[in-house]
Amino acid sequence: MKSRLLLPLGLALTAAFPALAAPTVSRLTPPSELFSSGNPAPVIARFLPDQRFDLQATIRPDEASRSITSARLAIDGQAVEAPVALHPCTSGCNKGVPDNAMIVTARAVSVKKPGLHEFTVLATQSDGQTVTARGNFEVVPLVAGGQKIRNIIILLGDGMGAAQRTAARIVAGGYAQGKVIQPLAMDTFPVTGMVKTSSLNSVVTDSSPGMTAYVSGNKNNNNEEGVFPDDTVDPFDNPRIEYLSEYLHRTQGKALGIVTTADVFDATPAGNAVHTSFRGAGTGIVDQFFDDRRLTGLSVLMGGGRKWFLPATTPGSARGDKTDYAFSATDAHTADIPRRWGASPGAMDKDRDLLDEFQKSGFRYAPTRTALDAIDPKQTDTLLGLFALSNMNVALDKIDGRRGRKSGVNGSVVDDYGLPDQPMLDEMAAKALAVLDRKPKGFVLMVEGASIDKQAHNMDTERWMLDTIEFDRTVKLVRDYAERRGDTLVIVTADHECSGAALIGGSRLTDARLVEQIAKGGKENVRDPVVGVYEQAGFPRYTLAADGYPETTNIDYRLLVGYGANADRYEDWRTSPLPLQDSQQPFVKQEPLSTYPAMPFARKMGGNFLVTGQVPGESAVHTATDVPLSAFGPGAYAFTGVIDNTDVFFKVAQAAVRGVVPFDHGAPAHKKKEKASTLR
Repeated sequence: MKSRLLLPLGLALTAAFPALAAPTVSRLTPPSELFSSGNPAPVIARFLPDQRFDLQATIRPDEASRSITSARLAIDGQAVEAPVALHPCTSGCNKGVPDNAMIVTARAVSVKKPGLHEFTVLATQSDGQTVTARGNFEVVPLVAGGQKIRNIIILLGDGMGAAQRTAARIVAGGYAQGKVIQPLAMDTFPVTGMVKTSSLNSVVTDSSPGMTAYVSGNKNNNNEEGVFPDDTVDPFDNPRIEYLSEYLHRTQGKALGIVTTADVFDATPAGNAVHTSFRGAGTGIVDQFFDDRRLTGLSVLMGGGRKWFLPATTPGSARGDKTDYAFSATDAHTADIPRRWGASPGAMDKDRDLLDEFQKSGFRYAPTRTALDAIDPKQTDTLLGLFALSNMNVALDKIDGRRGRKSGVNGSVVDDYGLPDQPMLDEMAAKALAVLDRKPKGFVLMVEGASIDKQAHNMDTERWMLDTIEFDRTVKLVRDYAERRGDTLVIVTADHECSGAALIGGSRLTDARLVEQIAKGGKENVRDPVVGVYEQAGFPRYTLAADGYPETTNIDYRLLVGYGANADRYEDWRTSPLPLQDSQQPFVKQEPLSTYPAMPFARKMGGNFLVTGQVPGESAVHTATDVPLSAFGPGAYAFTGVIDNTDVFFKVAQAAVRGVVPFDHGAPAHKKKEKASTLR
């Protein structure tokens, strides 16, 4: 007798009766593994109790002649109270999404009950067929604690990995017989952990999700800020996530301060207050800073970026309709953003004078260091400082300018830029603290050392070293402030590491001898007799001037740095006399800036020592390496171990909302809440 293969009932029916076409759900937001793979873990999206976020689904009909006629969004089986908007893709969706697809959205949803929650979408097609999909998210519980912190200060060294911190310590602090002579300020923090930095769509993050993870508790895609990805082409209509600044301003009345050495539209500053899927949309980004300040509590904004605040007709302005937004009042998909979130509807207003509007609303304005120094913080509680048209100059070039060194083409580099009177990062931070200290409900302040990253991309070693020293001087200022107050949590970390920087050793030659070797050229002269490894590296000794920066970086027996994520470049180990051209500067193609080297490959060619890169292109890139995080003040001991970047948000919120929880170093994670309850 022949044997028969018995198929499971479902497979047997499928074989006998081909499946009917049906509509599909191609995207469900917030992102979850439950939707993507069918696995309930790991949980991707997490929120605080009552933290707001958007629900969204993309529904695709099974045929071009059919449409989606209705949809229902629910959490734990209960229909959401927020209105559900249906947005047809005929209004503009990403390539590959059919015109008859429907974007289904509920704005500004929140859940108070802690725990794991399941959300669903149920959609009906024009022929009566239905489709459903489910995802999950977690509302993270906050437990009763002790002291509630008043102020939160996040010091973000963009691109600053362990190597960048160590290099700054060697240059600024020095070593004697293996011991550090003067530690960095960030080295004195009592707690240091390690942070995993991946974004929603890559193990290697860029600065946008690298920042927003810390202040939203969620992963974003690369290049996106404060939003989940969607299928529309509009960069300002993505599903939103409420920021720490928005949450604490709404629930506690805290103010927000943002200080950076970059253009203020840049990824890290924008990633504290702005919601967009395109980090380059500068006009809309700076408009959001101002128009939605009542949501974020924005009270201090300082850095570069004046080009976004000037009317489009003004020379140097970068404002334009292509980087702006205006929400439709008749399409509920975007109209619900102002209605539900309370956000500004936006406007296509490239000729807007935003600088004037900030000042008329009460912000004191400083375009220079001198003007900043003249502002009495007792006379204002809002401050705008814009010290360059785009990114500010880096510490090395600002210090050379202050010392009167003719390091540029027509004087110093800052003279070439026409910006000889820029403040240092610690000077900006000091004024920001003086203004924000008067806020009765406290504040959230983010201070960014932006060009640690930008100069690491350029593989401009001494420039990122000095920017790290500038950053650490700011760390000391903030630590001293927090120590005086006793109610302020300070976090020092990075959004990611940049360039794979490696401290490979020390030069075996005096600087004069190195110059001679460079003149001879080739690796047999510029590498082999120069690079000292192991005991040949010794202890490089830099002498600091009264201003706290090295008298010169071209010292004898200097520190040598290599790169593991570099593009092709020439190396001669000496400090580059000029920085690279900054493509974001409006007048970069005019002299004298046009005479600056355009890319890393175009400098240091005289030594004829070519270092072949591991990556294509002209610049070094970010890496997936974990980064250090150091903490000081009440709540600091929550930041030990190896943690995800999104964990930082919930640890900060715990200390600010329910109070600091006593921390037991030996208690397993799942026991810490039980332990805390016995210690209260």
